[in-house]
Amino acid sequence: MKRVAIIGGGGWGTALSIALSGMGHPIRLWVYEPELVPAINEERCNPLYLSGFSVPEPVVATGSLGFGLEGAEIVVTALPANCCRRIYQEMLPYLCPEAILVSATKGLESASLQRMSEVMEAVVSPRFRPRMAAISGPTFAREVARGDPTAIVVAGPDPTVNRVVQTEFSGPSLRFYTNTDIIGVELGGAVKNVIAIAAGVCAGMGLGFNSVAAVVTRGLVEMTRLVVACGGRPETMAGLAGMGDLVLTCHGELSRNRRVGFQLGKGYGLDEITAGMRTVAEGIPATGATLKLAARYGLEMPITEQVNLLLRHRKKPQDAVRDLMERRLKEE
Repeated sequence: MKRVAIIGGGGWGTALSIALSGMGHPIRLWVYEPELVPAINEERCNPLYLSGFSVPEPVVATGSLGFGLEGAEIVVTALPANCCRRIYQEMLPYLCPEAILVSATKGLESASLQRMSEVMEAVVSPRFRPRMAAISGPTFAREVARGDPTAIVVAGPDPTVNRVVQTEFSGPSLRFYTNTDIIGVELGGAVKNVIAIAAGVCAGMGLGFNSVAAVVTRGLVEMTRLVVACGGRPETMAGLAGMGDLVLTCHGELSRNRRVGFQLGKGYGLDEITAGMRTVAEGIPATGATLKLAARYGLEMPITEQVNLLLRHRKKPQDAVRDLMERRLKEE
């Protein structure tokens, strides 16, 4: 079993530490909040982000990146997208060139519009060529921590790296599939959060299954359109990182992005909604970044555009729905 470092002690990073340590991996879990170190190491719990679950003994929490990365053969980053560049830079002196770097973040960097693997490569490549991959798919942290059977895709340009992650991380409750389309996998994981906000708006307005189904299917079209324009493969959007994650996030009550949309549909403003949130709903920053990326390629993304207007307080939910329904008629 390879030594694993997980950078990020939120719900997803903690859930991965629980699942992977259960397979026998020694885990060092880097956490940002100092109070989480004794909570995890002594009380064996993460009360801030994943309450109700016991963190196994093989997981050692730390606030030191140097200690967390020492001897790590696989490094998993589970961080908010807009924090990744800074943390990658702080990690760089402690990274081993032979280590595999795995991004578990579903988002885009707002300033650069880059995917997380692009940010990782930009930071690391001046020192060495990174061996990297990204993981994505329909994964609620609490269900992974509980041990529910879960299917995930690992994608990267090097099939050998993908197979190492697949072999090391697959077990009784996690099944990994490989894919070389890292563009499609990362963009699918980011943009599905935007569509989930739209699905939540429908639910918050009291609209039925017809409306949500329309958002999901037409949202998938928008996701696929962007993936292909950026060099990814359309078939990736039919898999775990596309349709699989989209269905989960648009329908599952554990989805933070759907909850944001639900509250928007109820008429609450974004400031009110986010005031009580400890964790980031990646769909909020991803919406603007997605629209800018689409504009770079001259793409039309009407659902994403309406979500952006809702988030910026420039439109009411009822008006957004009306404008989508009254768009120019066309072939599917």
